[in-house]
Amino acid sequence: MRKVVAVIRREFVERVRTKWFWIGTILGPVFFGGMILLQLLLASRRGGERWVAVVDGTTTGAGGRLVEGLSTVIRRFHFTRIQDSPGVPDSLTRAVVAKGLHGFLVISDSTLEAGKAEYRGSNVSSMTDMRELEAALSRQVFAIRLERQGIDPAIVREAEIRLQLATLKITDKKVTGESGEEAFSLAFGMAIVLFMAILLYGINVMSSVLEEKTTRIVEVLVSSLRPFELMLGKVIGAGAVGIVQLTVWLLSVKFLAAQQGRLAAFAGLDQSGGAGFHLPRVPVGTLVVFITYFLLGYFLYAAIFAAVGAMSGNEQEARQAQMPVSLLLIVPYISIFGILNDPNSSFATWLTFIPFWSPIAVPVRWAAAPIPVTDLVGSLAVLGVSVVGVTWLAARVYRVGILMTGKRPSLREIFRWVTTT
Repeated sequence: MRKVVAVIRREFVERVRTKWFWIGTILGPVFFGGMILLQLLLASRRGGERWVAVVDGTTTGAGGRLVEGLSTVIRRFHFTRIQDSPGVPDSLTRAVVAKGLHGFLVISDSTLEAGKAEYRGSNVSSMTDMRELEAALSRQVFAIRLERQGIDPAIVREAEIRLQLATLKITDKKVTGESGEEAFSLAFGMAIVLFMAILLYGINVMSSVLEEKTTRIVEVLVSSLRPFELMLGKVIGAGAVGIVQLTVWLLSVKFLAAQQGRLAAFAGLDQSGGAGFHLPRVPVGTLVVFITYFLLGYFLYAAIFAAVGAMSGNEQEARQAQMPVSLLLIVPYISIFGILNDPNSSFATWLTFIPFWSPIAVPVRWAAAPIPVTDLVGSLAVLGVSVVGVTWLAARVYRVGILMTGKRPSLREIFRWVTTT
């Protein structure tokens, strides 16, 4: 055990001393702070002024009413009504090219009858502008249609008061106060963190094994301790570094989220509207599930990556060999929305019991809705047994692979490494 502790200490200290560890640890909070500032900036920005001509092709005189209503609803759009004639569209097109106009809107009787209109402009890829213009035009057309039928639009607007549905999560026979948006944000955020952490720190273990193998340092190390002890020390040591770095990142997110008002004031941004980054609440049970599955998932994949590094002769071979392992982890990641839409579906349940996918699937499912105790216990049991089994298999490959050089081993040779005592 003392030898394993010595390897853990060496792996931890060597990694913490590297400049890349400190760069990554510092850049994490800087990146999160930049993302919060960017979100505040986008939320505080308002679209610029737009000069738009309205080509009125209506025969009922409703075009003037539409232009008047549009000017009232969208104040940053400056509308100019122009009566339609054969040469008007071409002249307006030239004005748009010469940057005298941002664009022009073509309306006709079919706008009121069939809901058809056309906008031509220099920039039609601004989804915000196009949605705002379309929504305003739709409301004005709707009001004119009501008036034609003798219905007061004001009465209809009162009847159209939007319903606000509050969604509250129930856990353990009580309402937690957690909204549906918070549950979704928490589940999605946990999936991203778990995927990146397990993958990145697992690959770090592979790179460390490969580095010691190619530099022949491993030949010295195995002379004083068993290969299994060396692999176990590497996995735990690299995992400890990952936990430290991940803790710093998560604490920095929590701190920056609490200080975003000061960040907005420092950057001169307006946060009066309440927009910004909102950190979802993390219940204690969810935190326990997250940490448990992160650790078990890390040990599972780190052991596999250690075996991949041991059986590879160079960096290129290791990159190729790691792809199937990475694809295993991608499956639950791309299944997030399927789990969130129906956490108790047969699909989500199957993901819960498949050990290669449960480290991401179960925390996401837990954050979305309560999980039956039998599912949770069964998933932990299957994952725990799988970690032990995969670690044993990886150790069998590791003990031979770290001393093999030259050619890449075939599947038959790897099978022989596992079965040979």
